[in-house]
Amino acid sequence: MKKYVLKRLLMAVVTLLVVLLLLFTLMEIMPGSPFNNPELTPEQRAKIEARYGLDQPFFNRYINYIVNMVQGDFGVSYNIQQNMPIADLLVKRFPVTIRIGLQAIVIGVLMGLVMGILAGFNHNKLMDSIMSALAIIGVSMPAFAFALLLAYFVGFKWQMLPFLYSAKSPFLSSILPSLTLAMSPMASVARYTRSEIIDVMNQNYITLAKTKGVSKPALTIRHVLRNVLTGVITVIAPSVVNVLTGSLVVEKAFSVPGIGGLLITAIQENDYNVTFTLAFIYCALYILVMLTVDILYGLIDPRIRVTKGE
Repeated sequence: MKKYVLKRLLMAVVTLLVVLLLLFTLMEIMPGSPFNNPELTPEQRAKIEARYGLDQPFFNRYINYIVNMVQGDFGVSYNIQQNMPIADLLVKRFPVTIRIGLQAIVIGVLMGLVMGILAGFNHNKLMDSIMSALAIIGVSMPAFAFALLLAYFVGFKWQMLPFLYSAKSPFLSSILPSLTLAMSPMASVARYTRSEIIDVMNQNYITLAKTKGVSKPALTIRHVLRNVLTGVITVIAPSVVNVLTGSLVVEKAFSVPGIGGLLITAIQENDYNVTFTLAFIYCALYILVMLTVDILYGLIDPRIRVTKGE
């Protein structure tokens, strides 16, 4: 198991370095500059670029960024809050995004499992149709549309929950954004769980367990769900990524002070350094999620660990 984990960690580190190089290359070939003030003379612009180290060769900046990043230094903002360390911009926003994202994943996975189980064990019945219809709506409806519906009806018209994020009541004001982001993982988990349960229930060993008189709860937990959970992890991984990328629109819709809103602001303000750092953080989170899934695979199913180890 140690060899398996070390191999996955090494692959994750190499992937991060490659992603960082690609982002650096994209920033290098992009037209324009973060210092596009027409009042600046070429000499003044050259002095500013020298101050921030932008006049150095490409690979020098790449190596310097890696060294500084390991020490927690992501550089400074050029335009949003001039010369403010990016780490200071993230220190309050990052926990908000992570908390809302985790809430959305927990809500979505739990609701999806319940819906999938109800649909799977009631195949071709009314409950199956209802759960399947809800899952299809969750997959089809864009996050911004669901955000607007929740904000208008639950937040504005019925006034059940705040529809704008407030630091005074962080939990209550994070419920609507979390529910919006939970729709995608809920639908994905529900559909996959339903199809897997239907498939597993038609297997010969389930028929044998029924003939032996195994109770329905024991049959569900020991034989059905145990075989379904390994596959559910496969669905959860891309769902986490969808939650992270979907947070860009949702945070803006509910005025959540997270990194999604900061990324949109950085793009609008042409703040290359903040944009680059946040893009790298999103990539790093994606790689971390996939690494966690790989390790969980190895823990749950030794066959996967042995096969990948070979």
